[in-house]
Amino acid sequence: MSRSRDNAVNVLGSPLAPCSDALQTGFFRNGCCDTGPDDTGMHTLCAVMTEPFLVFSRLSGNDLSTPRPEWGFPGLVAGDRWCVCVGRWREALAAGAAPPVVLAATHEEAVAVVTLEDLERHAAS
Repeated sequence: MSRSRDNAVNVLGSPLAPCSDALQTGFFRNGCCDTGPDDTGMHTLCAVMTEPFLVFSRLSGNDLSTPRPEWGFPGLVAGDRWCVCVGRWREALAAGAAPPVVLAATHEEAVAVVTLEDLERHAAS
């Protein structure tokens, strides 16, 4: 059963798959990269964390590696799947640090910021 809201659709045109079962990711913290009007950061892209991306994100002001127990955040390591802001992914792409993308778990709204072709070129295997 899908945990996404409002029958969300992914960039492939099918129902949005969960990004992570292990981590409560996404704007709604339901494991899915769905979005809504309050999600100004557009946490719509499901990425497989890599060390280069985690370093890039930290240096860009968003430390995803350090655990923050007061927020229930364990910190991410390479291999974890996480809903990232599509704009940050685009910045990482330009810097050569874009992590792989899980297309089935990436919300269709992501293509308002990046091209489907870029997403497909970086699709997780």
